[in-house]
Amino acid sequence: MNVRYAALALTLVLAFASTAGAVTLGYNPRSGDVWIDTNLGDVNRYGNDERDYFVDDVVNQFGAPRYLVNELLGSRHWQPGDVYYACAIAYQMRMRCGDVADQYEHNRGQGWGVIAQNMGIKPGSREFFALKDGLGRAQGRYKAHGNPHANPAGPGNSGKGNGKGNGKDHGKDHGKGGDHGHNGSGHG
Repeated sequence: MNVRYAALALTLVLAFASTAGAVTLGYNPRSGDVWIDTNLGDVNRYGNDERDYFVDDVVNQFGAPRYLVNELLGSRHWQPGDVYYACAIAYQMRMRCGDVADQYEHNRGQGWGVIAQNMGIKPGSREFFALKDGLGRAQGRYKAHGNPHANPAGPGNSGKGNGKGNGKDHGKDHGKGGDHGHNGSGHG
């Protein structure tokens, strides 16, 4: 009888582990920087929970083509943290996100730290700190997701504005792949 209960318990544990967040728990970007890895984990959770908002964020923040972001997440089975980082590196280096994605796919086993170095972003360099700074600015939005006590406006910000604006949105999109009529809005 005890064997039966042990087998049932093991089955339940394995079923739970394979369905409840195993994708997020197993995510390891291997950037070579603990802070970046931790924050990419937050991005990854947000992207898994709020896919549509995440796609909008990546398209608007980095000018990545929407079809590519959806393809990486869908048919190519990328984790959201990897999509974000590929497009962030591409933006930093003034490259196409698809080119960085191709580099990562061909060298995936090496991790993002090696890929970034191959792209010209050396640890401690100006480019490295700019990339890290960009992730830090997005951190509040991604980290706040699912945390009712987090401040989505980021550290030191109350999230309150003066409410004043000119109210004009002419819907201009200058072909850069983003919805520039909504600058400053976030999804958190």
